[in-house]
Amino acid sequence: MAQIRHSDALRERVRGLMGRAREDLAAMVAIPSVADPRQVPPERCVEMAEWVRAAFEEAGVPDCRLLETPDGATAVLGERPGPPGSPTVLLYGHHDVQPPLGEDQWRSPVWELTERDGRWFGRGAADSKGNLAMHLTALRALGDELPVGLKVISEGAEEQGTGGLEAFVAEHPEALRADAIVVGDTGNFAVGMPTLTTSLRGLVNVVVRVRTLASDVHSGMYGGPAPDALAAVIAMLATLRDEHGTTTIRGLDASGTWDGVAYEPERFRADATVLEGVDLIGAGTPADLLWARPVVTVLGIDAPPVVGSAAAVPAQAAARVSLRIPPEVAPADAERLLVEHLRAAAPWHVRLEVESEAAAGGFRASTGGPAFAAMSEALGEAYGRPATTMGQGAAIPLCAVLQEVYPEAEILLIGVEEPRCLIHAPNESVDPGEIEHLALAEALFLRRYRRV
Repeated sequence: MAQIRHSDALRERVRGLMGRAREDLAAMVAIPSVADPRQVPPERCVEMAEWVRAAFEEAGVPDCRLLETPDGATAVLGERPGPPGSPTVLLYGHHDVQPPLGEDQWRSPVWELTERDGRWFGRGAADSKGNLAMHLTALRALGDELPVGLKVISEGAEEQGTGGLEAFVAEHPEALRADAIVVGDTGNFAVGMPTLTTSLRGLVNVVVRVRTLASDVHSGMYGGPAPDALAAVIAMLATLRDEHGTTTIRGLDASGTWDGVAYEPERFRADATVLEGVDLIGAGTPADLLWARPVVTVLGIDAPPVVGSAAAVPAQAAARVSLRIPPEVAPADAERLLVEHLRAAAPWHVRLEVESEAAAGGFRASTGGPAFAAMSEALGEAYGRPATTMGQGAAIPLCAVLQEVYPEAEILLIGVEEPRCLIHAPNESVDPGEIEHLALAEALFLRRYRRV
């Protein structure tokens, strides 16, 4: 009973801090910390990092400093020692954000936190400044009642994928060493459904370029026997899926199944904004296809546009192809099989180039340790319902690096980024209830976690 009363007091403390959480988030959203100097002056990103440093110091992490990662971005690193013999917990977040991606599509100012329909709107409100607000609220609620050692790291260029923090970890392994690592950059399966993300897909991106002629030629005079580069690219891409839309790259197993939360087709259709009457594709459940199987997507094609195109046979064409892979598949193996498949599918002995653009390993969390158990319990208590697990289709390359450098650490993925947040899109928002519940869960976890 005493523990219940103690938890109730912590719950009330978190609830009482939600006004401060809104102030925090408003201040963060107001700083356009897009880590791309072509779009935003770098000084704004440094300003954001300095705000984060000062906020964590005020929240009880006295030893906070700015550091430059090898990609030139500014990160924030802080530490608060715990009692002798206590475990150490690392809290991760990132303070850079996506660009607006179409300011004319926003219903409220991009860089001003705006409340509408019970949600808080603004770029970064969820991804991932909302998660930083979660961390800060949890620490403020605990105050001096922190029985573990604490480290915090806030990354400055996660959205750009430049790998600065990954390189820093490899060069300075002691800086982030911890017994449990809480990565605040995912989210619940749905609002009010406490969720731990236990797997992340890896990815392989390639660019395919086809040339067939020295120049475009008149389609009336030469079309027919003249090899059409665009048609060749289309033919190659068509072999990557079968008639049902299932990925069919030779050598990749497409039969995996997901045993966590079920993703019902109608919920998926709504979350993915699938138009009425349009079929879902692929053989298997949405969860299987999203989190347990390789899936290919054509991200873009270089070809003559419809408006302004000529009556000519295209001499060259290109496509950008992305392959998402389950955690167990090595990116190098997946890329080799993808390239082999594309080369075998190329018709007419076309001139073919396949350029490797990006590769990242997936991640699968350990679920049998004390940190996972403590976080599951904390989430269940905070939300009043049992926690579940899900995968994420997006890659977080840092998680694979953390797992490699700190193999004994438990890595826990939580966050405020549920489907309605529209991260990486116009009108990004966060449900303040998610910040409140997750801050409480994190505070409960930090209070109760013990290393076995």
